[in-house]
Amino acid sequence: MAFFVDTHCHLDAAEFGDGTMDVRDRARRAGVSHCVIPAVSAAQFGVVRELAHATGDSYGLGIHPLCTPDAREDDLGLLDRELALRADDPRLVAVGEIGLDLFVPGLDLARQEHFLRQQLLLARRHRLPVILHVRRSADRLLKHLREVPVSGIAHAFNGSDQQARQFVELGFKLGFGGAVTYDRALQLRRLATSLPLAALVLETDAPDIPPHWLYRTAAQRAEGLPQGRNEPGELPAIARVVADLRGIDVDGLAAATTANAVAALPRLASLLAR
Repeated sequence: MAFFVDTHCHLDAAEFGDGTMDVRDRARRAGVSHCVIPAVSAAQFGVVRELAHATGDSYGLGIHPLCTPDAREDDLGLLDRELALRADDPRLVAVGEIGLDLFVPGLDLARQEHFLRQQLLLARRHRLPVILHVRRSADRLLKHLREVPVSGIAHAFNGSDQQARQFVELGFKLGFGGAVTYDRALQLRRLATSLPLAALVLETDAPDIPPHWLYRTAAQRAEGLPQGRNEPGELPAIARVVADLRGIDVDGLAAATTANAVAALPRLASLLAR
């Protein structure tokens, strides 16, 4: 059986409720040996840390761009202190999820960029990679990354070929998940095929971004069909889609993307060796 690393999974999400451990057990049985659990707000810092220790996984600490409207300046100080306090915790592998979102209307871009910039500086100070939220914001993020160089993972990447290659040149791996399973995602599927294998990591973003076999249209939901809930256990099936697109076997993809995850998040090495 191939073993996979889910480089982006919100196991702390309310959608999983009291069933989080069951969700994680199902994923483990499916071949997902490790999950990276990124925080999205200061309120979740302790939650993701405790969850990662309970499940044997790893975590990131950061303030998501969609959470910046409610974030306080003090939250950046809290993040700095928490990163220092947990410096010797091998399960702390990144600063994240951080980034920019130019898709959701009504967000203050200047405020997003302030929180991004400060968190990039914290990542450099604490010598950690970052997990980036990149939604219609690739060019602006690339500008910040050239000014504050860090490396890590561009999560749920869906930009152009040129943007993808610029992230790779800056030392980033690109996360591919459920969106690549849709036939209509032509540009994303081209990227999954044409980029160097060394640039790819796998993720689910569970419970978000369900693969096509879980998705229900508005008409189907109106007929009573429930929307399928994404889980980390879907990662092997997502991987098979990527492997088929590239014309390689899924075991080879699993090995390569695991190595790529370790290259992006070096602290994973000791955890995966256990």
